[in-house]
Amino acid sequence: MSDEVRGVAITGGGPAGLSAGLYLCRSKVDTVLFEQELTGGQALYSPLIENYPGFPEGIGGAELVERIKTQAERFGLEIATFSRVDGIDDGGDMKTLMLENGQVRARAIIVATGRHPRKMGIPGEDEYTGRGISYCATCDAPLFRDRVVMVIGGGDAAVEEALHLVLFASKVILVHRRDELRASDYLKERAAAEPKLDFVWNSVLAEVKGDKTVQSAVVVNKETDERTEIPVSGVFIYVGNIPSSSFVAGLVELDDAGYIKTDETMATSAPGIFAAGDVRANQFKQVIISAAEGALAASSAQRYLERIGARKAYGGAAV
Repeated sequence: MSDEVRGVAITGGGPAGLSAGLYLCRSKVDTVLFEQELTGGQALYSPLIENYPGFPEGIGGAELVERIKTQAERFGLEIATFSRVDGIDDGGDMKTLMLENGQVRARAIIVATGRHPRKMGIPGEDEYTGRGISYCATCDAPLFRDRVVMVIGGGDAAVEEALHLVLFASKVILVHRRDELRASDYLKERAAAEPKLDFVWNSVLAEVKGDKTVQSAVVVNKETDERTEIPVSGVFIYVGNIPSSSFVAGLVELDDAGYIKTDETMATSAPGIFAAGDVRANQFKQVIISAAEGALAASSAQRYLERIGARKAYGGAAV
């Protein structure tokens, strides 16, 4: 692959990357997608997505991304799984992707590598992820209707998701390592007034237990070291996320948290490099938003190819 020159190279095979590939290949732009693991991104871990249009009964995350992948491949998208991009050399109109096993050149690049939840590294976390442990209440809250669940964290994200969970769960237990929330004042007020929301202060999650799914969580009081096992059906962890953007650090502008800054067309600070989905500095992280941003990034990349003369306007092959 090292001698090939592709029209567009996409890094990341989640909803954003797959949607970008679908749009580009349907427009007959020579496109290759690199994914360091299996295609699907974080959506793979959602057992049921009920807020993606077109599926009245909901759809599993793995099934949804598989359908998008199949649709993109029908238009000719080439997908290389287990292919990690370690860096990008920006040569202006020609960019080089540094892979684990070689290099690939492309005229334009779409970065859609997403983000990953910051793991706590506790017993049971990996085992029960997707089986009671979740990192997205908006995605999975309906699965815990009339059950007791736990939320870990005390910032805006944790409190917002806890308040969303109370719409479904019989009780929500919020565990925070401090003696007060770090969230915004208006969220603190809403949380304090919510009768279905209980608080466990000065404590951390130490272990998640279960059988086939989560059955309990062990929390430890930081002041007394007392361990308490609490029966719960779900644990929602919000101790931060890490954008998968380190390989473009220094190449494109990032915000303070490491997310890629773009304009409204998904263009980054580097001409010919675009970003979409959860790796982008946007306020909301949802599957439908990632898919839409992927489509927009694809359209912008196509216009970029036309501007540099690598593709004829309204059709034509890449040079």
